[in-house]
Amino acid sequence: MELKLYDTLTREKRAFEPLDRAHVRMYVCGPTVYDYAHIGNARPVIVFDVLFRLLRHLYGADHVTYIRNITDVDDKINARAAEEYPDLPLNEAIRKVTEKTDLQFHEDVKALGCLPPTVEPRATEHIAEMRTMIERLIKSGNAYVADDHVLFSVPSMPDYGRLSKRPLDEMIAGARVEVAPYKRDPQDFVLWKPSKPGEPAWPSPAGIKAPGRPGWHIECSAMSWKYLGEVFDIHGGGIDLVFPHHENEIAQSRCAFYTPVMANFWMHNGFLQVEGEKMSKSLGNFVTIHELLNRWKGKKWPGPIIRLAMLGTHYRQPMDWTLSALEEAETVHNDWSEFCGNAPIGSDVHATVTAALADDLNTPRAISEMHALRKLGDAKSLRASLSFLGISLIFNVSVEAKIRTRMEAEATAVSAYEVEAQKKKIETLVALRNAARSAKNFAESDRIRDELAKMGVVLKDTKDGTTWEIAR
Repeated sequence: MELKLYDTLTREKRAFEPLDRAHVRMYVCGPTVYDYAHIGNARPVIVFDVLFRLLRHLYGADHVTYIRNITDVDDKINARAAEEYPDLPLNEAIRKVTEKTDLQFHEDVKALGCLPPTVEPRATEHIAEMRTMIERLIKSGNAYVADDHVLFSVPSMPDYGRLSKRPLDEMIAGARVEVAPYKRDPQDFVLWKPSKPGEPAWPSPAGIKAPGRPGWHIECSAMSWKYLGEVFDIHGGGIDLVFPHHENEIAQSRCAFYTPVMANFWMHNGFLQVEGEKMSKSLGNFVTIHELLNRWKGKKWPGPIIRLAMLGTHYRQPMDWTLSALEEAETVHNDWSEFCGNAPIGSDVHATVTAALADDLNTPRAISEMHALRKLGDAKSLRASLSFLGISLIFNVSVEAKIRTRMEAEATAVSAYEVEAQKKKIETLVALRNAARSAKNFAESDRIRDELAKMGVVLKDTKDGTTWEIAR
């Protein structure tokens, strides 16, 4: 199967061939841990999780390295720490904010069905690599020291701007950097800057006496170099990062290591808006993953439903996050859950689904192929395909309700714990019966079937395994 991916740098969809088939390498920009991740942040996390799963499928789980960093040094973090913990020393307050936010982020993305990356490096643990890169850039003439800052000299790189393909005046405006008298050129960007009193600080490179801290862009260049090498296969992130962040990463890394490229493919997911408008706290439509999971528009939205709704739009297209899209995903997911029931998960994702994903992660087409599996009555393949996409099935509420109804006929009240215990007992008995059938112990198999029948459980034996449901 040929995998084709769209490369933002070349503006074309082309066949993907890793630099080393035994070690496929991908880097994706991760969160800045100062607040709950919003639904726009969830999009690249889910998109590149699907790509990670597909690469593992094609090249083997042990042959794919996925790096997603944690930015834990940033002005936004400093501001949030001072706001939330005004009575603590700033560094202590920063640690509290980053630890809490990091935990929240991981809980949220786990609920969305995302696999953990191979490594999640934190920026503050890679200052040495940043200093090394900065020293190399100064030595090569691509960076200079001015007023206790180290800046990258954009004019020193003749083909700067290839990724974003913006005119010079747009790049200067888009960088949104303060005008500084120590800059040789308005486009030049910070690699290192002095720290303010109380802020995180480390010994500065290039003989600068004042302690300082890294600029944002050098962090990702250093961490990708540490874990993936000077050139790697895929660099991903949101479309908002193309300029200036990814453009500046390319400049730093290529000039530090004298390479023609930093990554062979640059992949970017499209913007996300909410109910037709740009997401903004001032508009009251700022939606976090945490809110969706706990209560949004009057109800909780389980992670698998959020994930299915997200994958309904191709990753490169702009996406409108709406209540109706969530409701539609919920309807589809509930139907698939009821249809699959307790069908065994097949060992392989269906070929039509992987073919769709191999065409530049065409998740809408993959979902369409899963609808086709539903129509064909292929519960085993549908369940395998859902599992491959990281969409877990939610136990059918109607089955759960049937268990409760049957139990309540024999008791005045039934707790959720008792319902779950009954469900587990049924699943255990079904597994024991399957084992007895495999061992040709038909007497034991019949005995367990009769016991299940007394519990109101109807069994259906097929060539693909055994499914069960509560009698109506």
